[in-house]
Amino acid sequence: QVQLVESGGGLVQAGGSLRLSCAHSGRTFSSYAMGWFRQAPGMEREFVAAISWAGASTWYSDSVKGRFTISRDNAKNTVYLQMNSLKPEDTAVYYCAADRTRAVGGVDSYQYDYWGQGTQVTVSS
Repeated sequence: QVQLVESGGGLVQAGGSLRLSCAHSGRTFSSYAMGWFRQAPGMEREFVAAISWAGASTWYSDSVKGRFTISRDNAKNTVYLQMNSLKPEDTAVYYCAADRTRAVGGVDSYQYDYWGQGTQVTVSS
């Protein structure tokens, strides 16, 4: 059973930065595509970013493209989400997810097999 643990959330002013981390408990982390999703109050969970097994391919939602960067360190079993130029509309609970089936992570939550518990990101105006 894979466990994912997010960290790095918090309160930041608009224009600021945060770096989220997600630690993967499995011994085969490099064989999982990884993704980040977020969910604001009263909203559906939405795709933020994804990264392939070896990190060669990344993709982003239009709302974060150019501001957020997803990366991974397979030696540390960790995936990161660097968030710059944060906006109040980025406020949400952020979740990391692992896909054990595909080499590239998808944009739909049903494509992922494991989820973390989430970390709160709050951006004040």
